[in-house]
Amino acid sequence: MKIAIHHRKGSFSERWIDYCKENNIPFKIVNAYDYDIINQVKDCDVFMWHHHHNDYTDSITAKRILFALEHAGVSVFPDFKTGWHFDDKVAQMYLLQAISAPLVPSFVFYNKSEALQWANTTSYPKVFKLKGGAGASNVKLVESQSQAIKYINKAFGKGFSQFDSWQYVKDRLGKYKSGSISFVSFIKSLGRLVFKTDYSKLQSKEKGYIYFQEFVENDGYDIRVVVINNKAVALKRLIRKNDFRASGSGNLIFENDKINKRYIEIAFEIARKLSSHSLAIDLIHSKTDDIYIVELSYGFPMRNFLDKASGYWDENLIWHEGAFNLQEWMVNQLI
Repeated sequence: MKIAIHHRKGSFSERWIDYCKENNIPFKIVNAYDYDIINQVKDCDVFMWHHHHNDYTDSITAKRILFALEHAGVSVFPDFKTGWHFDDKVAQMYLLQAISAPLVPSFVFYNKSEALQWANTTSYPKVFKLKGGAGASNVKLVESQSQAIKYINKAFGKGFSQFDSWQYVKDRLGKYKSGSISFVSFIKSLGRLVFKTDYSKLQSKEKGYIYFQEFVENDGYDIRVVVINNKAVALKRLIRKNDFRASGSGNLIFENDKINKRYIEIAFEIARKLSSHSLAIDLIHSKTDDIYIVELSYGFPMRNFLDKASGYWDENLIWHEGAFNLQEWMVNQLI
């Protein structure tokens, strides 16, 4: 058994490498961007790559390489069932509908006239989303028919940039006011009003479709559950001040003993149906006592996030108190 790992500073690969060293697991570090990457991993049984949604090169290469190797019999992380829908909310909509999962009611249109007809007859508010983006970027509350029509015209016109610099600065200002980032960090964010990210400069604009979800009144937070190797970890994320979004707020609460087990049950059920090696699932509890799925991912922040949880649940919903390492679980399930 030998593992090939694409290393990126600050990614899961740091802990994968440490775990392999500590447990004498044969591995080698490779560069997935090399033209001969397929040949480089031919002597390996496993290939692991924590690819990132905001890295343009990752976004155009990772799935191609991972799924090609998977076809050749190499065990990869993330594999196809785990990662094909990553950073694509519209793909996730189709997937969750196909398995009859409790997705927030969602609407996608590929025709402007049909979208406008819907906008003229539906109720508000609704939530507008681009298919890509994490941390609640590219997510906006649509409070009126006129606002929906404005977004529809743009979606079937000049399109949306992958990076909304004004929204980014607003989000950073909110984090500064909440104390989660420093004043210096906020000031640095102002530079994005002038200097765009490499990703936004290279990535084409989002156009030709429009995606909305129902706005579900909830308890002012969402629950993030991560399921890996038949174990689940969870946290509560409070919404941002004067906002409706919880993702990216940085307001995290670890009340594991108080989290409703219905969230954990749903997460395990979805992970089993998807045969996912790593499932990060965001759920909300409505005022009508329904639990809805908002979106999915295979990845999540590595530091200062789930590490603070006091334990995990197994697939029988038995709680296990104590420290854990999610990235080690990823290696173990593959070997």
